[in-house]
Amino acid sequence: MIYTTAAARAANCPDLNAYIPVPNLQRGMLPYANLFWPTPNGPEDRDPNGLLTGVARFTGNPVRARDEDFGLARFDYNLSSADSVSANYTVDQGREIDPDDNTNFRGDHYRDLYTLSVQETHIFSPTILNTAMFGVSRAGATDHSVPVTAIPDNLVFLRDEKRKSPGAIVIGGGATTAQASSLVSPNPQNPFYNKRRNWTASDDLRMTMGRHSLSMGAWFMRVQQTAFSSAQQNAGTVSYSSLLAFLQDLPTQFSFQANPTQLNYRSLQAAWYFQDEFKLRSNLTVRLGLRDEMTTGWNEKDGHAANYWFDSNGIIQLNPHIGTSPFRKNYAKALLQPRVGIAWDPNGKGKWAVRAGFGIHNDLQDNLTHRLNANPPFAARVAIENTPLLSIIPVTGGTAKPSCSATVTANCDTFAPGGLDPDMHTPTVQEWSLEVDREIARNLAVEVSYVGNQSYHVSTSMDVNTIRPVICQNPAGCLSGGTRPASQRVTVPQGTEYIPVGTRPNPYVGSTQTWMYLGTASSHGGSVSLTKRSESGLTFRTSYTFSKVIDLDSGILSTSAQNDPATILNPYNLKLNRGLASYNPLQQFSSSFSYVLPIGNGRALGKGVTGWVEKLIGDWQWNGIFGARSGFPITPWLGLNQSGNGDTRIPDLPNWNPDFKGNVILGSDGFKKTGRFFDPNAFVLPPTGTFGNLSRGALRGPALYNVDMSLFKRVTLRERLNLQFRAEFFNVLNHANFDTPNPILFNGTTPSSSAGVITETSNRERQIQFALKLLF
Repeated sequence: MIYTTAAARAANCPDLNAYIPVPNLQRGMLPYANLFWPTPNGPEDRDPNGLLTGVARFTGNPVRARDEDFGLARFDYNLSSADSVSANYTVDQGREIDPDDNTNFRGDHYRDLYTLSVQETHIFSPTILNTAMFGVSRAGATDHSVPVTAIPDNLVFLRDEKRKSPGAIVIGGGATTAQASSLVSPNPQNPFYNKRRNWTASDDLRMTMGRHSLSMGAWFMRVQQTAFSSAQQNAGTVSYSSLLAFLQDLPTQFSFQANPTQLNYRSLQAAWYFQDEFKLRSNLTVRLGLRDEMTTGWNEKDGHAANYWFDSNGIIQLNPHIGTSPFRKNYAKALLQPRVGIAWDPNGKGKWAVRAGFGIHNDLQDNLTHRLNANPPFAARVAIENTPLLSIIPVTGGTAKPSCSATVTANCDTFAPGGLDPDMHTPTVQEWSLEVDREIARNLAVEVSYVGNQSYHVSTSMDVNTIRPVICQNPAGCLSGGTRPASQRVTVPQGTEYIPVGTRPNPYVGSTQTWMYLGTASSHGGSVSLTKRSESGLTFRTSYTFSKVIDLDSGILSTSAQNDPATILNPYNLKLNRGLASYNPLQQFSSSFSYVLPIGNGRALGKGVTGWVEKLIGDWQWNGIFGARSGFPITPWLGLNQSGNGDTRIPDLPNWNPDFKGNVILGSDGFKKTGRFFDPNAFVLPPTGTFGNLSRGALRGPALYNVDMSLFKRVTLRERLNLQFRAEFFNVLNHANFDTPNPILFNGTTPSSSAGVITETSNRERQIQFALKLLF
């Protein structure tokens, strides 16, 4: 189910204004309505107040096709009594034809993966063992949005011989189609690709010396990444605050990649470690370890690393720094971190086990090209704001113009860069844990555990060129609104934090999508589980987990969290963004079992059968998994830059409606009755130039319940030849679990008809598959 503009129906109406009156209608936009949104086959939607919106529904069930070829080869050989070698080679190639919500387009996605690994094990003595490994891998991905119907040349945003996709339109959302929007945004793309090659080697030596078990080793990896263009704006993307603004051709921003350039980044990474595990007592073991990691950074082999740096006042500079590295300094040359652990049996009888541990871990960064493939001059993303689309297109691509400035005002461009923190530190997490196991009966044990961690230097996605908010000091009030039109500016009272009227700190640089490594996160979780080991053919495990994760920014990429704004709300006050992580479900329950059915020769049922009857009814195994979790946090946001701080990805939040009465969360049952999972009337627009008072993760999305089952049957053909039959049932109850509701509250300054509406399920319908497996 998707949303489509009523303009698609209106396009064929002889008297358009009689059908849907649109002041200052730009008829040149109507062909885009027909191209980007299919003619609706459902009713026109109403807003939360019951008023018609000019938006209608389209429901379709297109075919999604997938092809995959997978192969695996393994070789094992004993060179001698002390040496053995093994090798693995895998190949995985696949293609997916993915129909867009817009039936005029489909996505073609190609994936390939090749890996080779070799391991050599040498036994020096009964107490000394060495393992050496070498591996190489190559992975690639190529994507392209293919028009299903012919696209008129006059509708293509960018015009050159290599780029022929028409571009993308976002209505009631941010600057990219990967973000949530009030209307579904199709994303026609020109071809782009990403390739990665890894070479890795390691050596581990283990020695036993009395009460000590020593481990030491080293690891090395070389990374190569090649990227061309990106999934967003590579065919041009235009953003409108509302359906009315679209019909009037009043965009907030038109952005496009002027000159896609292949970038080739390299990195060398290495680590060494030492660990001693020793017994202090017969029932107490202690583990002490030290690990050091290092990297050469992230370096472009042709000197095409372009990254924006900042001046002494923290203002983004006009032109990017160009060189081999995007960073001022490599802070990952020596990352020495400890590891500590204990294992204790309190009474020494084997019925108790207490384990505890602490460690500091680093996340070496080596997949950063997608933050650097939008920066001029090699892969420039141009931003044109508040200018009618029809007056800009078609754009001739191929070269990047110089940056506009106070002295260069003609034949120039304003760029909307991506970028990385030029003083990036490696993300680090401190983790501690405690686990207590207790055998409560034969083959039955209970486990209680706690895990906590604290992270710092975490990547946060933010616009580093937004207007700094201030506190109003004037008793008469202050004019707020930032970059908002003069007609929408308001006076706020003394003591209010607001965005003053003005332009971005650097008016010649657009809104950025920069990763700054300033974030923190904390997590605390506990679990209780009950495990039944195999007895009479039955094995089961049941567990309950409670966790709470708080961070500043979960959706650092728009595609990673549709239930959370894509950027930091206020880069100058990170505490405003502190809230529940978008991936934290709070509570989870799971139960699984495996039961060898007591049927067949020597069992409770049919214990005397033989021959073909035994082969038919014997050796059946029944397996099942039940899972349930609470919903993920949801942060409804406005869909427009009400603060006026200039962030085009629009993380602006609403105010709670002080006059609202009733339940904010209507739930899945409420959605089935009203069409909405939450009530948008619980929120209102904050005053222009201010931030809303809603906190991140204020609501909870739909819960999930799922049951999978399978039946296995083993048939012995010969002594070393067996056939296994499998019947697997996924979502056996065919229960519909709903996905995140649309979090965009407004279509411009009017309530959005899609706010709180669920258009997808989070799991697939019931699926049944059968398989035969030959074991020899």
